[in-house]
Amino acid sequence: MDRLANTVRPYAWGSTTALPELLGTAPTGEPQAEMWLGAHPGAPSRIDRGAGPVSLAEVIDAAPEAELGADTVRAFGPRLPFLLKLLAAGSPLSLQVHPDRAQAAEGFADEERRGIPIDAGHRNYKDTNHKPELIVALTPFDGLCGFRHPAQAADLLEGLGVDDLKPYVDILRASPEEDALREVLTAVLGAEHHAIAGTVERASVAADRLAAEGGPHADAYAAYAVLAHHYPGDPGVLAAMLLNHVQLQPGEALFLGAGIPHAYLGGLGVELMANSDNVLRCGLTPKHVDVPELLRVVRFEAGDAGVLRPEDVNGEEVYETPIDEFRLSRFVAAPGAAPHALPSRTPQILLCTAGTVRLREADAEAGAGAGEGAGLALAPGESVFVPAGERITLSGDGTLFRATVVA
Repeated sequence: MDRLANTVRPYAWGSTTALPELLGTAPTGEPQAEMWLGAHPGAPSRIDRGAGPVSLAEVIDAAPEAELGADTVRAFGPRLPFLLKLLAAGSPLSLQVHPDRAQAAEGFADEERRGIPIDAGHRNYKDTNHKPELIVALTPFDGLCGFRHPAQAADLLEGLGVDDLKPYVDILRASPEEDALREVLTAVLGAEHHAIAGTVERASVAADRLAAEGGPHADAYAAYAVLAHHYPGDPGVLAAMLLNHVQLQPGEALFLGAGIPHAYLGGLGVELMANSDNVLRCGLTPKHVDVPELLRVVRFEAGDAGVLRPEDVNGEEVYETPIDEFRLSRFVAAPGAAPHALPSRTPQILLCTAGTVRLREADAEAGAGAGEGAGLALAPGESVFVPAGERITLSGDGTLFRATVVA
């Protein structure tokens, strides 16, 4: 196994304190938004096998079957198919959606044909892959995920008492579910900014007032008021009111599949995703919003946010998702408990988020080669890459997340 050196990304929405508190480092005063763990070319982790630090991506490229295992390479190609992150949101991220594989392949090919540079600000598709995501809360975590039922969205909008919103309320009450959601989202995002900014402002003032007064929608109104504070006049604030507001407690998770509109509003979590950069934005951002392409990708299906809780599988707490490129689980090690053997068929990244977790090669645990240097102790924020076929046991007093593939 290889200890990872990871890069922290300083996106403007990042918290200035959450990651330093977890890592035990001094805040810099600048946002620290995401720590990336994996082999994504944008910020690959680094390992040192005795010849100095080298990119994990380069190590895998040099010997994919040795690092990933034949089964993983056969299923996903000669690259690590997932990216693990620590995500610390100090302010809301953009409202966004991700394509499925077919949409990504079609969109990428179309933009290639049209000669749009891969780094152009108005480019939607950076690759041909889908980008499902899983976020697990480490602290209380606020987010938006999926469409509310139209009647519930109508109640929320009507409760604001803003006359400009009445046409949207009428559509949400009168039209079939998919038609209602599509028509209102299209109207909101397609409106001229100067024409809708006043409506957003009036809705924001009302949301702030209703949040202070309390009531059944107070938490949701408070979240939308915060969005409006960060993005005044942005039509994405009204689009967000069509979505479920969810407040995760530590250990709870959200799975965000293709076509599901979502946004992270605040909190610290562990995020695992397929290795892709394809994002279509719906609002709450100064970046490019391609409304026609967005409407092609969004799934206009209402339902609850679908909060996930881990299921115990022989001491491994698994967050079940319908995705093969990644699988996330959690171990809570207790003092005095017998070492827990980890499966070894697939490559894995192990991340400690609390306490101290001790990792040891299974043969060393049995006595062959045990001693100095035979194991590693991980503190919060520390991580390792374990190549396929390497047998590891864990023990200690802490929490460890395990990211791998289904193969």
